[in-house]
Amino acid sequence: MTDGWPTVELDPVRRLRVLAAAGTARPLFAERRLAAGFDEVWSVAGDLSGELPGLIGGLRSFEVGPGPGTDPGTGGGGGGTGGGDRLVGLAVSVLGHRERFDIVLRSGWCLMQSKVLLGGMAAVPDGDGTRFALLAALRVPGAGPVQRFFGSLVDRRGEVLLDRLERRVRSQADSGGE
Repeated sequence: MTDGWPTVELDPVRRLRVLAAAGTARPLFAERRLAAGFDEVWSVAGDLSGELPGLIGGLRSFEVGPGPGTDPGTGGGGGGTGGGDRLVGLAVSVLGHRERFDIVLRSGWCLMQSKVLLGGMAAVPDGDGTRFALLAALRVPGAGPVQRFFGSLVDRRGEVLLDRLERRVRSQADSGGE
């Protein structure tokens, strides 16, 4: 029945762009080509517990563990390789607010959802660099007008996050990945 229908495969960055366009009114979405290679970029971006608090201002910690029904022996933690790509996360703000996230983490793809927030990151090789994108949005009724009101601030926030990621990737490369 689907033989005559055209199909298309979207890379992770394009898939995240579609989520940003279709999912919410005026989310934070930022995209940039980074000069570092894919493995260098994703080793930082994919390390949610170690790197996310340094990238997102106001985030004290982000603990990640295996998701429900995930076999701990399948590699669910690290880079999201193997069969254990479903995780849970607990974000704690500097003010002590706690938010639980359901996470899908694979190489080049991360989608995190809580009751009120949606977050995502995607990366694909781009020549000798990496195309990287991030997404953040509120998931509560009435969030659209609030997000539209803060439009230019949201755009600036995305650029700040990409700047921090770029600095962190450069720092990791300079220190030999430690």
